[in-house]
Amino acid sequence: MNTDILQRHFARIGATLDVEVVPSASWPWRRGRADFVLDVIRDRQGEAFALTLFDDVLPGLDLQAVDLCPASRHLLLLARRSYPEAERPKEKFLCGHDERHWFVATVPDVPGITRIDAAMEALKPAAVLRSQRRNRVKQRHRHRRRNAGFIRQGEWFFVPAPRFVPPHPHLILRNEPIRRGSGKPHSVEEVYRVGGETVYVSRAYPQGLREQAYRILLQRDRQAARLDWRSMRRNPTVYARGKVRHADHKTVVLPGWHQVALNAEHTGPNVAFLD
Repeated sequence: MNTDILQRHFARIGATLDVEVVPSASWPWRRGRADFVLDVIRDRQGEAFALTLFDDVLPGLDLQAVDLCPASRHLLLLARRSYPEAERPKEKFLCGHDERHWFVATVPDVPGITRIDAAMEALKPAAVLRSQRRNRVKQRHRHRRRNAGFIRQGEWFFVPAPRFVPPHPHLILRNEPIRRGSGKPHSVEEVYRVGGETVYVSRAYPQGLREQAYRILLQRDRQAARLDWRSMRRNPTVYARGKVRHADHKTVVLPGWHQVALNAEHTGPNVAFLD
């Protein structure tokens, strides 16, 4: 792997890539068989991508940019693994700039993705793809943050639902947060949710605990009752209306009810859609 070439590719989209090789033993909190960590760091000089490589698997790891677009400030990164313990021989990451900040998103495991536009489409949830087709959104408009098929703010998509009428208007929630896991929440002026499973969420349990697990925890650990628990719904159908605010994004306004959909970056069982 030639990290100098990789840094030059990131520079072409206007980004800085800091690379560090570390002994695996120095990262006791390293999750599973992670062979590298790619993140966005912030300091006094601004934002940069930080690539941490682990020495024990470095000979069997190759990272390369397979597509980049300086105009939109996006890069598609391919990770190839040849060591025997590798769970996924190939994996792709979309790196880019969205409104105000750099980001990294894991591209869903879809065969044949070699271009940035295909990676961006793969990250869209099924409801968004259906809305694009239904509203005949032109190809050149599909990556805009607002078109006839959806409005997007960060990883959240809002799909027009003109026929939706809340069956119980008194259950409309005001200034309600929506978030992915422990991420910074987006605040929605009006939210209405249908179905889903009740879970209890706190900072220590951002993915939420089911009712039974929550009760057992409180019985076994009296200190757990002091956590900032919040009752939420896992995997409901969520509708939003009005202003959507987030510190890292420009406020968007939903003129009518829209179905809320999260991007497809994480498809594993350990990531939940919480509202």
